[in-house]
Amino acid sequence: MHTITATDLARQTRQILDAVARDGETVIIERNHTPVARLVPPEPVMTAAQALAGLPTQFTLQQAKAWLDESRAEFDDRVRDPWA
Repeated sequence: MHTITATDLARQTRQILDAVARDGETVIIERNHTPVARLVPPEPVMTAAQALAGLPTQFTLQQAKAWLDESRAEFDDRVRDPWA
């Protein structure tokens, strides 16, 4: 994590944003030696195609049940399937 001034951010916005995206590093922005903001890279996002890429094209009944149970493991009672 490194620190830059608000003036440097204004002068070099593109380069700083490129560095945050490329390096995944957080940047603290200061004004008058006081931190006023933080630039952080976004959380990684996985598309549905990426999530399903490693799955077989057909499941056995046991595999399908195990996959469904695992996919719901982290949900609590407040989260439900509206179609179920």
